Amino acid sequence: MNIRSQLHPKLHPTRGKCYLPRACYQMTSKEKETFLEVLKEIKASDEYTSNISRCVQVKQHKIIGLKSHDCHLLMQEFLPIAIKGRLPDKVGLVISDFCHFFKEICGKVLSVHKLECLEHQIAKTLCQLEKIFPPSFFTVMVHLVIHLAYEAKVGGPVHYRWMYPIERFLLTLKSFVRNRAHLEGSIAEGYLAHECLLFCSQYLSGVETAFNRPRRNGDGIDSFFMENTSLVHKGRPLGRKSKVGFNIKKRK
Repeated sequence: MNIRSQLHPKLHPTRGKCYLPRACYQMTSKEKETFLEVLKEIKASDEYTSNISRCVQVKQHKIIGLKSHDCHLLMQEFLPIAIKGRLPDKVGLVISDFCHFFKEICGKVLSVHKLECLEHQIAKTLCQLEKIFPPSFFTVMVHLVIHLAYEAKVGGPVHYRWMYPIERFLLTLKSFVRNRAHLEGSIAEGYLAHECLLFCSQYLSGVETAFNRPRRNGDGIDSFFMENTSLVHKGRPLGRKSKVGFNIKKRK
């Protein structure tokens, strides 16, 4: 049928054997390692995402153990940065447009005109993806992307309807379990005790509570940086805690 002739089996000029050419969206081993190293070295603000570097295995060429919110941020923020220079421009630009669609649709402020533009643009982006990736890539989940802009136009901003706050709160409730034979009772008792302690802590003075605790981004910052507030970032990156300051080496 002469479909994607560049991917048809070809005869090797020296070995005399047939081989399958590499597709434009495939990376070499070196490109995969560079791609994963970028993801492993990414530093995000405190509580912005989990420590993605623990999920990246550079030598094995694997990314395992990502949570749903990590995949969400990987699609929106990190993937366009990591694939830059690792794939051809025609592939990288389409993937970046695909990621940009999710970033725009998950914004805190949405306009009807912008959503209509996104609804038309995502149809073109999916057509471009069909020219690059094989048919097995386009499952029903990929097809549902074309309806997300209309859903946001009807239902409003996405962040009011997604499950991430509920999932985080369910993790808090699970931590209240002490008796596994009576899960509901443990959660109810733990939640009630937690609310009572929060209420009482508002009237305590001279005791560190959740309301007068120092900001987390101030941990380990020198007094020089604390005095110059313009140098204090709004978040502390995840990972090993290192001393912030000037490192002066004596030269012999």
